[in-house]
Amino acid sequence: MPVPKYYEMHKPFLEALKDGKPHTLKELKSTVASYFELTDHDLAEMLPSGRQTVFLNRIGWARTYLKKAGLIDSPARAVFVITSAGVSVLKENPMVIDTDFLMKFEDFRRFINLSASDPPGEGILGKVTSVSTPDDVFEESFKEINENLADEILSEVVKLSPTAFEQMVIDLLSRMGYGTFKNAGQTTAVTGDEGIDGIIMEDKLGFSLIYMQAKKWNLNSTVGRPDVQSFVGAISGKGGKGLFVTTACFSKQAAEYAKSQHIILIDGSKLAKLMIEHNFGVTVKKTFEIKTIDTDLFYEYAD
Repeated sequence: MPVPKYYEMHKPFLEALKDGKPHTLKELKSTVASYFELTDHDLAEMLPSGRQTVFLNRIGWARTYLKKAGLIDSPARAVFVITSAGVSVLKENPMVIDTDFLMKFEDFRRFINLSASDPPGEGILGKVTSVSTPDDVFEESFKEINENLADEILSEVVKLSPTAFEQMVIDLLSRMGYGTFKNAGQTTAVTGDEGIDGIIMEDKLGFSLIYMQAKKWNLNSTVGRPDVQSFVGAISGKGGKGLFVTTACFSKQAAEYAKSQHIILIDGSKLAKLMIEHNFGVTVKKTFEIKTIDTDLFYEYAD
């Protein structure tokens, strides 16, 4: 199942502390994950930025919001206990302990710069506080910016000539670490291999070769199985690996056939993402540093 929103974790987090005893954050993470029946796959899901898992990020904000509302306390490093206010909330047994519910606590309103007289939806977190954390908003914005950038990249790529597109893909692969020395990456203008648009050396000594097919097609078109079959035929017996790159997308049949033949496919969407990831054809506009507390440092000062 999808990882629950941070506010959906509030109630099971509190219930895990209802015995009044201190519990470690590790225990609480395990309890909340079990409550929602999250699988290892669910727990491994990463934020769009790739800097943290979704689960750890959201349970971290759940812990922060509950503490800011005064419902839990932390008597020691990474250890939590329920407060009398938290016990009262559990007795009240609300359906969900979301941000709107937490607004009744003055400390929480102060945390987001709201007073009891402020209209709903104002303050530094705005209307998104009922469903999203600041990290959620940042990550969603990060994802949207990259999706828009990917569209812009592909719009420029399809303007290239087929030959220029082939060379661009070769250069991208070199940026990614393939073909890491002189003449390691070549287009077939040099090699003359019919049906193969480029050759890349996978290792620095050239023991393993990657044969590439690059098709600059309309973004809305589809590469079918026959095209992939032709490429497989072209590299048959050459003892190398196959990579098929296109600005379009692949049909389901083409993808299934490629998998059976151990051919790697890169469609337009994946191509744009690789260019962004490896800073190829893009420049850094702005850098944000997202910092978190270094609990190890404070642990060194503990008595």
